[in-house]
Amino acid sequence: MTNFYHTLEAVFEQHAQDDCLRMAQGKVWRYAELQDCVERISAVLIAQNVSPGDRVVAQVDKSAENLALYLATLRIGGVYVPLNSAYTTKELDYFLADAQPSLFVGAQARDDVSSLTLTADANGSLVDAMQQHDLTIPLLCPRDESDLAAILYTSGTTGRSKGAMLSHGNLSSNAHALSEAWGWRCDDVLLHALPIFHVHGLFIASHCALLNGTPMEFLPKFDAQLVRSALTRCTVMMGVPTFYVRLLADADFGANEVAHMRVYICGSAPLTEQTFNQWEERTGQRILERYGMSETIINTTNPLHGERVPATVGFALPGLTLRIADDQGSEVPVGDVGTIEVTGPNVFSGYWRMPDKTAEEIRGDGFFITGDLGTVDAQGRVSIVGRAKDLVISGGYNIYPKEVERLLDDMPEVLESAVIGIPHADFGEGVVAVVVPQHRDVDIRQIDKALEGQLARFKQPKRVVNLPELPRNTMGKVQKNLLREQFAHLFS
Repeated sequence: MTNFYHTLEAVFEQHAQDDCLRMAQGKVWRYAELQDCVERISAVLIAQNVSPGDRVVAQVDKSAENLALYLATLRIGGVYVPLNSAYTTKELDYFLADAQPSLFVGAQARDDVSSLTLTADANGSLVDAMQQHDLTIPLLCPRDESDLAAILYTSGTTGRSKGAMLSHGNLSSNAHALSEAWGWRCDDVLLHALPIFHVHGLFIASHCALLNGTPMEFLPKFDAQLVRSALTRCTVMMGVPTFYVRLLADADFGANEVAHMRVYICGSAPLTEQTFNQWEERTGQRILERYGMSETIINTTNPLHGERVPATVGFALPGLTLRIADDQGSEVPVGDVGTIEVTGPNVFSGYWRMPDKTAEEIRGDGFFITGDLGTVDAQGRVSIVGRAKDLVISGGYNIYPKEVERLLDDMPEVLESAVIGIPHADFGEGVVAVVVPQHRDVDIRQIDKALEGQLARFKQPKRVVNLPELPRNTMGKVQKNLLREQFAHLFS
């Protein structure tokens, strides 16, 4: 039996009376209650004619029932498709047409597909259906490790969203690898303030706790004061860089209230050296940065025991092979920049109904072309220098934005930065620094002075733009495509 839920179910039974979800409103779900909810939702899904391999699309706010819906879909052999609750009706139309689900679960029913409603406060037809006493709990559906378990749609910043197909084997292998890499303990308590429509909150965070039968402080979203209160009861925190930045913004946040914490884990967007160093200064602990994506869950992690180097994402997980390659897939010399490519049990099988795109991004030898540019040192430690699509080519020279951003972020006048390339008549692309100033606007003379002697002249920004904040997606990644669009005519 390789249905990933079968593995989790054994843990739930072993920890039946232990805390599973501690909700912000004070409600506590035991593992027995979560298992019961999963089984009852399984019966509802069967009653809605969801069969093994059928897609269940969910666009609902974070709740215990939402987590149970995901697990119930696995239990009956369905394919779970989570969607951001902020998507508009027009965006939702695309996902439903592409996924062609047997069932849609959302805050509002649809006329074009079989639907059930579910809201964050657990009111709606799905919860109503769970109350029916004549529902027969179905048997757990056997699955092979290659059988599809979930489809995660990528953000689609460079075109229409692609559905990454993840199998039961992908989910299981990565959950076990992360549990071991991060030394999960029986007394751990996870602070969970992430959304669960994304790989970070649904798989990376939730799976570690569920696989070990340990509690989660299950917050509806990130709120600095709620998080600070919950941290006093936790040992592990997983978050995006924005979480750490916002906690540091509270001047009275410090080591005294988090001295008991075991590990802080960060991902989904690059962590700046400035935030890394400030966190260590304030708390006495170093953030553990890791690197993953929808198509592979997690690829690399800094060590739990050992040196965590700022601006690096650590080493490849056991069982995963990582290489830095040129355009033909051949490895480049150690230390050279190339595209990060990976293969292993965590790597997805392809994009839903996009065989041509799959063939473009998964090589014949099984390596997935991540699209991230990086380097590997002699010890195998990985550093990411940017996305291939964010590479700036100015006057024929390659410029990696991360190299420039690190220096800009070190400037006392700069809170954070994003470096982009904008069409330029002479150079092809001109380097532009988009900065969020600490106090007053930053001008190009200040940047020139700060970068003098540290960076080749062709890499230095030709213009600077000040913004009150950088545009980010829901997981905290800076949306450079929006900046490129906004300032496309800056050199015109």
